[in-house]
Amino acid sequence: MGATKGVTGSCHVIEYGDKRLMLDCGLYQGRDEKLNYQGFDFDPAGIDYLILSHSHIDHSGRIPLLVKNGFQGSIYCSKPSYDLCEIMLSDSAHIQEMEAEWANRKAKRAGRKLVEPLYTKEDAEKSLDYFETVLYEQVIRIDDKLTVRFNDAGHLLGSSIIEIWINDGQENVKIVYSGDLGTKEKPILNDPAVIESADYVIMEATYGNRVHEHVERKEEEFLNIILKTIIRGGTVVIPSFAVGRTQEIIYELNKYYESHYDELKSKTQLLHNIPVYVDSPLAVKATKVFHRNAGVFDDEARNLLMKGDNPLTFTNLHFTQSVEDSKRLNFSNEPKIIISSSGMCEAGRIKHHLKHNLWKKTSSIVFVGYQAEGTLGRRIRDGVKKVKILGEEIQV
Repeated sequence: MGATKGVTGSCHVIEYGDKRLMLDCGLYQGRDEKLNYQGFDFDPAGIDYLILSHSHIDHSGRIPLLVKNGFQGSIYCSKPSYDLCEIMLSDSAHIQEMEAEWANRKAKRAGRKLVEPLYTKEDAEKSLDYFETVLYEQVIRIDDKLTVRFNDAGHLLGSSIIEIWINDGQENVKIVYSGDLGTKEKPILNDPAVIESADYVIMEATYGNRVHEHVERKEEEFLNIILKTIIRGGTVVIPSFAVGRTQEIIYELNKYYESHYDELKSKTQLLHNIPVYVDSPLAVKATKVFHRNAGVFDDEARNLLMKGDNPLTFTNLHFTQSVEDSKRLNFSNEPKIIISSSGMCEAGRIKHHLKHNLWKKTSSIVFVGYQAEGTLGRRIRDGVKKVKILGEEIQV
């Protein structure tokens, strides 16, 4: 029902007996975005349960639309996933409303029919009433034929690999479902749980065709880009997903700014007076959710907390809230690091930062996440010479 011939819009439906179980209900993004408006290939009212692997919008973003169209079942997810959905679905609804408002201004001028947003903030808020939170490794009997257990997927705070047992009276089938899987040694999060057996496995494989670079090599490359940019007096602009990736970057920068590691002290001394700005209201809210759910952090992050060192904050880290504060960043000539969303550069404040920095030889744009085909981020990453941002042609 989704994420076929692409990686967004995750949605699967399993039928057993007279019941229907849905696995994720994500928003299509990038070149597939128009698919969101084609409706569902099934009756949402006929879905009994929804299992949510994690809160990223390409896995959760159509839940308000599902409820809007008649779904009244239960949505099962981890507590951190619920906390993140609470802010992310509202943010997604705000984007839908803003895009509809923008389209309707053009439609009025052209005498065309007005459009409605895919869903509203009210729809997003209503959908939260159907959520039920579960603990990792807790066996839950949902009905007489369906049992599930959530395990840590190590991809995002609260992300889960779900073991699903279905017994229809004739056979007992075990399905293992996961959205994205984390990698070992990922900052803040535990390594993915190891699942011993399955009859069927459904999982995402966005990076399934490549070998990941070693973590230390990527960290060293990241630090070197920052240092070179700062030395030449430029700005480091990092387009980043507000939830998950931004917190990982903060965690990594915390190591440099707090100099926990002796071998980094000589290299990172230069950074200590360089401000870091997280310019994304959603990222600010998400970081607070991370703080509230520190109990599921990995050992390294928890040990830092026990020593009184919060790994998600450091001297010279600033969270910008207002539009005015965001604008001021681009009228300052000081060397700095700006982390902003959206991660694929399709919307949000990142577009303003790209507009003011893409053409500067002193600045660097660092991509730290997946760039779907058809997005501005993908075009920049693929090496186009010019892009149009906010109605203006910008040299890359």
